[in-house]
Amino acid sequence: MTTLAIIGAGRQLGEALARRFGREGFSLALISRNQERVDSLAADLAADGFTAKGYAANVRDPEALVAALDTAAQELGPIEVLSYNPLPQKEFLRPLLESTVYDIKAAVEFSVYGPVAAVHQVLQGMRVLGRGTILFVNGGSAVQPVQHFAGTSIAFAAETAYAQMLDQALRDTDIHVAQLIIPGGIIPGSADKDPQVLAELLWKMHAERGEFRTYATELEVQPY
Repeated sequence: MTTLAIIGAGRQLGEALARRFGREGFSLALISRNQERVDSLAADLAADGFTAKGYAANVRDPEALVAALDTAAQELGPIEVLSYNPLPQKEFLRPLLESTVYDIKAAVEFSVYGPVAAVHQVLQGMRVLGRGTILFVNGGSAVQPVQHFAGTSIAFAAETAYAQMLDQALRDTDIHVAQLIIPGGIIPGSADKDPQVLAELLWKMHAERGEFRTYATELEVQPY
């Protein structure tokens, strides 16, 4: 049995993603800052017959994130799929002229240092396994900067550049890299952006191994 590691596992997309991959036989490593919350989610998933366990780690703490992924692989099985989709913190959504260097630094730690640490940790295991998928989940500011959301616009753009380079570096291997852009965020009940709809889309991106980038909905051009 191999493992799906969800970094940023919560009660919306994280839970839907866990259930979708769990139905395919994956063990589920749920990683978030709050141990109590991921334990509760893991218990609910286990009650429904899934193999799941929660691990506490802040993505801005690379050492803690690496340790959580290492422990998850030892306890649940090798990580075949990594999904990086933590919810951005509120301070990353400030207008540009109100954002300090510390706001931007935090956003870069969140969206660049975190995924670099996570991917580096799981890559060797994927190579040994002979297959793997790395999924990045971002909002529209990852591809269209918006000055009202300075932190995510800057850090998501850097995360996107990293993901694209990773795709280039791994394209001729059995490790697939893909990015899902969700313009406007997750909307429960939406035909296109409901968590279960998005989880199905992410499963398809993993299973079909198509293009690097997929949009949940059309990205509207934002005025500057």
